[in-house]
Amino acid sequence: MIKQVAHTCIFARDLDAVEAFYRDVLGVPPKFVFQRGDDKIGFYLDFGGRTFVEVFRKGESRFAETDQINHICLETEDLDALIAHVRSKGVTITDKKLGADGTWQAWTADPSGVKLEIFQYTPDSMQFGPDGAVCQVDW
Repeated sequence: MIKQVAHTCIFARDLDAVEAFYRDVLGVPPKFVFQRGDDKIGFYLDFGGRTFVEVFRKGESRFAETDQINHICLETEDLDALIAHVRSKGVTITDKKLGADGTWQAWTADPSGVKLEIFQYTPDSMQFGPDGAVCQVDW
C-alpha cells in the first residue's frame, strides 16, 4: 500500500542559511517555496526520483527546541484504500484533504508518536510542476 517515502519535514532556525546550504553546498535549489501572504515560511527540495525534503522555519512549530524533524511523509497510490485499511486495524487516521500543494493527504502516528503524513500525488501536485513556484498557505 505504501509506495515509498515521499519526504521528510525538517525545521530551520535560519531559513535563509538552510536554503543556502542545500543550494550552494549540496547543489539542491528549492523546487518551490511556501508563503503566508508575502512571508516566506519554508521551501521544498527535490532530491530526484520522487524524493523530497520539506523545510519550515522553526518559529512555525510548537515542538521543543531539540526536535528538528517534524514528520515523515509516505506516498501511496490509493489514499482512500490506505485510510480504510489503517482504520480496519483500529488505528486513528484523519480523513483525506487536499493540501495547498495539490496533493491528497491524511495523518496518523506510529506507536511512538512519530507523525506520519500519507500523500497521494495528483496531476496538480506542485512537486512535479515548474521550479520556482510559490505555494500559498493559510495555516
